[in-house]
Amino acid sequence: MDILIAEYNYIAETAAQSNEDRARVSSFYLVAVGSLVAALLSTQFVSNILDKGLINILFSILFLLLTLLGTTTILQLTRLRVAWFESLIAMDRIKEFMIARDKSLAQAFKWRIQSAPDLYKPNSVSYLQTVEVAILSALTFGTGVFFFQKGIQYNCAPCNWAYSVSLGLLAFFLQLWVYKRQLKLEKIRLQKELEKHHDS
Repeated sequence: MDILIAEYNYIAETAAQSNEDRARVSSFYLVAVGSLVAALLSTQFVSNILDKGLINILFSILFLLLTLLGTTTILQLTRLRVAWFESLIAMDRIKEFMIARDKSLAQAFKWRIQSAPDLYKPNSVSYLQTVEVAILSALTFGTGVFFFQKGIQYNCAPCNWAYSVSLGLLAFFLQLWVYKRQLKLEKIRLQKELEKHHDS
């Protein structure tokens, strides 16, 4: 019994750690994007030294790198959601083990393997953090496209805005799709593992 308690406490700690790491990961990205304000303000010191077109290209690269960082942040949020879910399943296995030995315990647990929340849950904190990162990534991507057009001297104001907004929206939906797809694939993998566990 002591080993089950120790295992349960360890799993609970890993689940809590996943939640803390999730907050840290998204906060890091917010800080990285916030640093762009300082970068934009610093252009007044180099605008007389560097060519304006070159400055625009450099900003385009910077914003596109931040978009890439946003994508990796979303992948990290996905992995942390999966880690939390795996901890939940591990806890539920211990619950099922105990219930098999004492049926009265079944009334004590709200979450069991059959009633656990879905891995992909649009109203979860994890999803909302992902949306937050996807919005910022979309803004950085759209801004990067805008600066790139300015850098190559493609000066058609309506076209500049149309390309920037449409590609920014595309980046937003693409990143949410990546998050959802990764979680769906992980859910299939975990279901196969559960079936294998039940068969054994």
